[in-house]
Amino acid sequence: MAQVPQRFFDALAVRTWCGLSLRALGRAREEIDAINVYPVADGDTGTNLYLTVESAVAAVEAVFAAHEVDGGTRDTSGARGASGARDAADGPSLADAVGAMAHGALIGARGNSGTILAQLLRGMAQVLTERGDSAHTGGPGLRLALRHAATSARQAVAHPVEGTVLTVASAAADAADGAEGDCAEVARAAYEGARAALVATPGQLPVLERAGVVDAGGHGLVTVLAALVETFTGRAPGPVAVPHARVELGGEGPGEERATGECTEEGGEGGPAFEVIYLLEAEDEAVARLRRRLDALGDSLVVVGGDGLWNVHVHVDDAGAAVEAGVEAGRPYRIRITHFGHGDAHTTGAERPPRERAQRAVVAVVPGEGLAALYTEAGATTLLARPGEPPVSGELVQAVRRAHAREVVLLPNDAELRHTAAAAAEQARTEGVRVALIPTRSAVQGIAALAVHEPERRFDEDVVAMTSAAGATRHAEVTVAERQSWTTAGICQAGDVLGLIDGDVAVIGADVSQVAATVLDRMLSAGGELVTLVLGDEAPQAVADRLEARVREAYLAVDTVVYRGGRQGALLLVGVE
Repeated sequence: MAQVPQRFFDALAVRTWCGLSLRALGRAREEIDAINVYPVADGDTGTNLYLTVESAVAAVEAVFAAHEVDGGTRDTSGARGASGARDAADGPSLADAVGAMAHGALIGARGNSGTILAQLLRGMAQVLTERGDSAHTGGPGLRLALRHAATSARQAVAHPVEGTVLTVASAAADAADGAEGDCAEVARAAYEGARAALVATPGQLPVLERAGVVDAGGHGLVTVLAALVETFTGRAPGPVAVPHARVELGGEGPGEERATGECTEEGGEGGPAFEVIYLLEAEDEAVARLRRRLDALGDSLVVVGGDGLWNVHVHVDDAGAAVEAGVEAGRPYRIRITHFGHGDAHTTGAERPPRERAQRAVVAVVPGEGLAALYTEAGATTLLARPGEPPVSGELVQAVRRAHAREVVLLPNDAELRHTAAAAAEQARTEGVRVALIPTRSAVQGIAALAVHEPERRFDEDVVAMTSAAGATRHAEVTVAERQSWTTAGICQAGDVLGLIDGDVAVIGADVSQVAATVLDRMLSAGGELVTLVLGDEAPQAVADRLEARVREAYLAVDTVVYRGGRQGALLLVGVE
């Protein structure tokens, strides 16, 4: 079915392009993974690009959803990039949409190519957001955006190499510069220029020529540009024909194919042992020093972002030093360290003994480091979710794979992750994993489910017991309103303390302890035997102390347990069983 073409590059075109790019990368993911031999032959470029774009799609959809809401929703669910009531009736502006796209790609960027793609999208957004509240742009604006994208991506890479996605991006911008006409003509020219450059990459990079493949990252960018053409013409160009890499098989389960090829930035043997990726909150001056420090530690250095938020990617032998450098520069988080010796280019299938799968595992999304430690201690595989940055389905699938079990119980611990978790569960099932999704809406419900988890039971019996325990746990949270809003308890102002019970605002006040006590009283009025309190980093210990004292004095048969949740977003999570 042909796509309805967009005449201009506006917010709807951004949404369409992102969606088409995600679907196209989903179709091409395995093919791109198979030809991934540079800078490290770890067979994951297609997957990384897919996860990066999936995060961008989620951010754009959140902006559209925010504009579809009229008035009161819970304050804690505001999406980045939404402009509030100014244009709630007619949808987000172009600046809103491209800003969300760029931010989503930045926080979700995976791997070398995903990080570069995030900077390409950010470069486009920087040009398009300069147009302020303009509803759309045409061919000239798209040309400028593609040129700035290519330039900014090249500047983000410490040592640019030709024959890579950078070359393909520059060729797309060059071709677009020579195009006259509307967005469709510019997009078509950029795609054709990128496609021609992709075919030429083996002649520019010896490792590609020896493997008989084109650059995997470049292939991914051509796929994304093909989606841009479809956005404006309603028809996708023909599929990108590429040579296939030689593939060796090792280990078991999905995602274990590895293309053969050299590993280092120059295509020789050996190379750094670790890939380190993290988000970083830091000032520009500190990031400049960080670049120099990391450049001395390793290779494949890409630092993208700006305005205080950065995504850092580097290959090093000393992963600890790379993380320490981030700590010196600012606040690193979402730290991911991959050892190349574990199932990739540095270890062939013949050398790597397959790891035995566990029979059963629990995979849980948790909102803070303290809760992550608690869940891990209880035996769960955790995925940390930062406030305002929910995980995408691909991250959940990877967590299921990391659990490496035949049976998995999945705890999303957030009502808004229900569809994301369902998609991840369906994907895991296609890979041969038996998955049961328990629709936990809060981390305290997940704690209750974990408390009754018994791996020795039959799977169905274990799932029923965990589901019953979660369902019998009422949940609440105490948080601070970010803006004025209509709620189920009336109008709140920015800075008000909100008490939410089962997802709805029930109490509005000015004092954290008073609001928390009111929430707890309302929950215990229906009965209960155990109160679970999870304090966030910004909540004083005195809040928990007062609530514990209140329970002892007024509810004699009720026990209380207190945990520290870390940076969990809410000041306090409450569970009553």
